[in-house]
Amino acid sequence: MSAATPSKSGPLLTMRGLHIEATGFDGHPIIIVDGIDLDLERGQVLGLIGESGAGKSTIALAAMGYTRGGARITGGDIVFDGRNVLEMPYHQRRKLRGDRISYVAQSAAASFNPAKTLMHQIIEAPVLHGVMSAEEASQRAVDLFHRLKVPDPDTFGRRYPHQVSGGQLQRAMTAMAMVCEPDVLILDEPTTALDVTTQIEVLAAVRDVMREFGTAGLYITHDLAVVAQISDRIMVLRDGRTVEVGETQQILEAPRETYTRDLVAARRFHVKAGEGGSETPQALLEARGIDAGYGSVKVLKGVDVAVHPRETVAVVGESGSGKSTLARVVTGLLPPTRGQVLFQGEALPPALGQRSREQLRRIQMIYQMPDVALNPRHRVYDTLARPLQFYHGLRGKELREEVNRLLDDIELGGDYAQRFPGELSGGQKQRVCIARALAARPDVVICDEPTSALDQLVAESILELLQRLQDERGLAYLFITHDLGLVKAIADRVVVMKSGEVVQQGPKAEVFSPPAHPYTELLLASVPEMRVDWLDDVLETRAGQELAER
Repeated sequence: MSAATPSKSGPLLTMRGLHIEATGFDGHPIIIVDGIDLDLERGQVLGLIGESGAGKSTIALAAMGYTRGGARITGGDIVFDGRNVLEMPYHQRRKLRGDRISYVAQSAAASFNPAKTLMHQIIEAPVLHGVMSAEEASQRAVDLFHRLKVPDPDTFGRRYPHQVSGGQLQRAMTAMAMVCEPDVLILDEPTTALDVTTQIEVLAAVRDVMREFGTAGLYITHDLAVVAQISDRIMVLRDGRTVEVGETQQILEAPRETYTRDLVAARRFHVKAGEGGSETPQALLEARGIDAGYGSVKVLKGVDVAVHPRETVAVVGESGSGKSTLARVVTGLLPPTRGQVLFQGEALPPALGQRSREQLRRIQMIYQMPDVALNPRHRVYDTLARPLQFYHGLRGKELREEVNRLLDDIELGGDYAQRFPGELSGGQKQRVCIARALAARPDVVICDEPTSALDQLVAESILELLQRLQDERGLAYLFITHDLGLVKAIADRVVVMKSGEVVQQGPKAEVFSPPAHPYTELLLASVPEMRVDWLDDVLETRAGQELAER
């Protein structure tokens, strides 16, 4: 298809017969995207749904004529605003990216330069593309900060990436993508790192801004309840192929294909049987009276949390509530300014470097962002072999067998041992992180949002794996999350945090049953439901409550 003059008629973006391949270890081609047809109208949002590795991000990035390293477009046409993207000279495709088509990546932490302020990076694209001056771009960025509900929006841009929470950094990335007022936004899991209350604000802000400027969107997610709030249509993908395309309400309420019905069913979490185990006399892991912070900023204030053998304790709260800081204190990465961390009744040294190898082995952590938790230059085998060598002294055949056993446990298999992180999907990378934690054979695993980057079916299988390992090995979990649906599925007890303090804790059934703490009730009311008008109903209810309080 030859390049055409830009036109305002017809779809803004069209793909026909799109094929994308990569080269396998054996030199043979691997089909990533297989014959995709896609139409995106102006001002329309198309949700791309499917398991990890289904091709969602690859298809969306192809809209800019871009593929990740090792992949290549081998067939089909991509037409944006009347022009074939694949026939554009390189400088025109580069102009397209960030100006008319912008991208919000899944992992904001891996996308920002830690040495530059947020504002410096956010205004870079509009200045380089000649869309506006640095001053105009800065004013536009501050306006977006206000819309996206970041703290201290007028001065937020002066901060560096490490000075904001994961959820705040994801919102900064959304502002960076929107500052040029593009025609198309590619949103790759933009609310993955956000707690449920913040997620509502960001979804509403993104939707409102896109509607205001008539911006079209490709919304990549594994959460059907989230995509229902922003998408007009949904495309269900599997193994690089289209399974089903339809209006959002039809996909949610009357899916035609078996695979789509499985995805919808997987979104409806089942509450874990029982009301939570009874407490044993002595906690396995305990944080007592913990105060901690960064420099002069106090984050944790008198936090008390206990985890008993074979128990799953979920720590929930908004971004910035102190959940991850508590995990850093427990692991020794951040010594507390007051209080103690105890293991089986004995105080642990406050700093990581002061703890013995055995103390380190018994408490392991699964991090929130696998993109920055794995060394991109280490193969999967090396990543898993290191803790097996360090903690258990395994070598040779025994080491290879144990690595393969771990890969089987996380349902990847030994074929993945020689891959690098860049050759894995987000879900596969997180499973490698889980296997690395399990390699130490710990007593307690701290799970910091371990399934937030996974689609529903994969997340469900990971949760089943974690629960099976808990039953077989007697593991205890401290599970940090903002997903209350997940909490209802896996937790025995719940700790609710706000502004660095514990506002409520107890057995799951007790915490989630009325009358609950007002903040807990707010969190529960903020869990997305799989219906297209849910977000509007929540915003209307909140507006009414605010009016009544005046």
